[in-house]
Amino acid sequence: MSAGLQQIPGAPGALPILGHALKLWRDPLGFLTSLRRTGPLVRVGLGTLPVYVATSAELIHQVTVAQSRSFEKGRLYDRVRPLFGNGLANANGEHHRSHRRLIQPIFHRTRIAGYTEVMSRHATALTASWSDGQRVAVEEAMSDYTIATLSETMFSGDFGRPAVDAVRRDLPVILKNVLVRAASPKFLDGLPIRPNRDFDRARASMRGIIDEVVATTRREGWSGRHDLVSLLLDVRDEDTGAGLTDQEIGDELVTILFAGTETTASTLSWAFHELARHPEVERQVLAEIDEVVGTRPVTYDDVPRLTTIRRVLDEAIRLHGVTLLMRRTTEPVELGGYRLPAGAEIAFSLYAVHRDPALYPDPDVFDPDRWLPGRRERIPREAFVPFGAGNRKCIGEAFAWTEATIALATVLARWRLRPVPGHTTREAASAMAHPDHVPMILEARRN
Repeated sequence: MSAGLQQIPGAPGALPILGHALKLWRDPLGFLTSLRRTGPLVRVGLGTLPVYVATSAELIHQVTVAQSRSFEKGRLYDRVRPLFGNGLANANGEHHRSHRRLIQPIFHRTRIAGYTEVMSRHATALTASWSDGQRVAVEEAMSDYTIATLSETMFSGDFGRPAVDAVRRDLPVILKNVLVRAASPKFLDGLPIRPNRDFDRARASMRGIIDEVVATTRREGWSGRHDLVSLLLDVRDEDTGAGLTDQEIGDELVTILFAGTETTASTLSWAFHELARHPEVERQVLAEIDEVVGTRPVTYDDVPRLTTIRRVLDEAIRLHGVTLLMRRTTEPVELGGYRLPAGAEIAFSLYAVHRDPALYPDPDVFDPDRWLPGRRERIPREAFVPFGAGNRKCIGEAFAWTEATIALATVLARWRLRPVPGHTTREAASAMAHPDHVPMILEARRN
């Protein structure tokens, strides 16, 4: 017999009116990771709103896969809808299913293979811009790389130049503030504090320019072009022949930008950081690059052969993954022995579940060998879901892994990156657990 909401244990430390919002704001990663000690399903207060946090891989699988039809996107996505509109990240029900079906071909492997020239060219240009002994902020370099690469695949020629400039200027501001904005009580939005002003200005600027690029492209034509704007203008429903509106295309572009930059940039930054701290792993990676690629540019066909790099990336994103996701029940649901009514807000942290010691021995240790054949099989499939699972799994996963693999192989073929003595890199939470600052010294690699 299932228990009711009142039996779900509450997280300690709630404050009047604010609930656990202050704890989440001060230390989101520590707070979310601590919840498993309270139970597999824990009640947390975001202001006066109760949210039920699933802390086990099994319950997260129930929400995202096994019982996914009983859930829609939750409060977190309602709060960022002014930025993303009703793109795939926010859409529910038939709207999500139909748009995913329309957009999926854009991320087919043949399309991604075509984008690898852009990825490789930008990575090569980055390595050529550096000099021996130079100090670089790796997190900034990787952010610039992913934004430049994705912007070129999204926007074409002069039409897209204003959008590329807006993305470079505004997206970092949005990423910095989005988690706090999404998880905070709505009444805090109106406070005249700098984070609110910066977020609102950046959101309005970037969205306005992207919408203008879409409208201009439709008006002036896109024949013979292969950027994402043009591809989205081309898609048609097989049954009705209907395409996407300008508003819908803008929603999808902003969603792709948000999902396709921080994840890759953060994972790459952590990978460089960890490789510098683990020279034995770095030696394996360098040997693999020499064997598979040599001195030529990295190609699409090289990516699946760079298996050591894939293990490094898997381990980096396991340790520093997605901070918080949410769903809302659309009908009564039994979850973890509790009966939840329709309208209940459910949250879960991939970051926290990927550090669960019940699933990962030495969960806080960087160990790419845990993904070797023979060891990987010991990890339950539902315990490693860096890009989500079920019908909500990130549509751009293959794009992200291809881009990250090409960048890592291209940079390491020419440069060794060494940590700056005395500096400690720390996690900072937004959509991802990204590094706050990764200063490194460049050493030219002499074969």
